[in-house]
Amino acid sequence: MSLAAYQRTRNIIETPRQTERRLMCEVTGEMIHARDAGHVRAALMPALHRNREVWSTFSAVCGTAGNQLPADARAGIISLALWVDQFTSDVVAGRESIDDLIAVNRDIIDGLSGTGLPG
Repeated sequence: MSLAAYQRTRNIIETPRQTERRLMCEVTGEMIHARDAGHVRAALMPALHRNREVWSTFSAVCGTAGNQLPADARAGIISLALWVDQFTSDVVAGRESIDDLIAVNRDIIDGLSGTGLPG
């Protein structure tokens, strides 16, 4: 099967939650790869930028009319997106480690997988 055919099939059978989880796995993997390659500060920007874009998109979707997530879940995602934006700047400046961004994404991945513990 060609890659394009595989992607079309995946898009047909994948739920939105599975798509979100897959995307989070991809961007988190990129950040882990960059960290493990020894990248710091500006060298982390490609991975950090993609992560920031994903969180910005999640935030924008949560702010749209008709979003069916509960209000507290939307507010939490928007708050996390704002934190990711600010914290990313701190990572690039060398004030913080990328590890906290990776940990947050892993928690979201667990939640999207249904493997997270009830709070």
